[in-house]
Amino acid sequence: MAFARTNGIDTYYERRGEGTPVVFVHGAVLDHGQWDRQTEVLCDGYTTVSYDVRGHGRTGGSDLATYSMELFADDLAALVSELGLDRPVVCGLSTGGCIAQAYAMRYPDGLSGLVLADTFSPVVFDRLERFQRLVVPRLAIPFVRLVGYERVERIMVWFQERLSGTTAGGDYGNVERLREDGPPMATDEFAKVIRAVSRFTDSSVVLGDIDVPTLVLYGENELPFVRRHAATFGDGIPTVTVRAVPDAGHASNLDNPAFFEDALREFLDGLRTVAR
Repeated sequence: MAFARTNGIDTYYERRGEGTPVVFVHGAVLDHGQWDRQTEVLCDGYTTVSYDVRGHGRTGGSDLATYSMELFADDLAALVSELGLDRPVVCGLSTGGCIAQAYAMRYPDGLSGLVLADTFSPVVFDRLERFQRLVVPRLAIPFVRLVGYERVERIMVWFQERLSGTTAGGDYGNVERLREDGPPMATDEFAKVIRAVSRFTDSSVVLGDIDVPTLVLYGENELPFVRRHAATFGDGIPTVTVRAVPDAGHASNLDNPAFFEDALREFLDGLRTVAR
């Protein structure tokens, strides 16, 4: 197991392959294992790095009372520096996509490309989205203290799908199987991460200031507000490609990995061609 000292914590990471570096940032309440298939598939031509975000997996928590996307972005920057990665492509999904946006804003010279999957911008478009993004997760915290986040998350997925009339959860069994192999998340860390996600609405991310080529991927069965944000990324980021992942929900890299990987490789190969 490999750890790097980053921004006051010991961050667990896995590194594979040689070539242009690509750093993968997982979603909330998961860990680096979310990206195992993608890092394995791409390591034939790229250096792939996946890691456990503060509060998650083998990295675990810290004594800080509150977290933020900016803190997570600083952690990522420290990891990039510690591993000697030269302007990597940063690929984040869901909360990982929020971290990737914050990183692109705070360290514009620290990346050569951006991949935003199944994620959202700081903007909240309407009351329903506010309820889904901000109210429901915060209401879940006391119940997590009672019965654990796994049970509560299943209920949240069911509720969000009924509220939106979608199958955004995709194959939720994929997520459950991932968690079987990793250490459980502490309840206090869950609360800090969920509150950090809700405070992303206060972020200073400006899509028009993201000046690297960007790929946006989203599951075709995603929640309506996530699909709306995919369109917003398409309108707001200067150099961007937006693609729907067929037969996929909120974890599109797990629901349809073959399509996701083909789209990602096409994007990465294109960046490498331009660099030459």
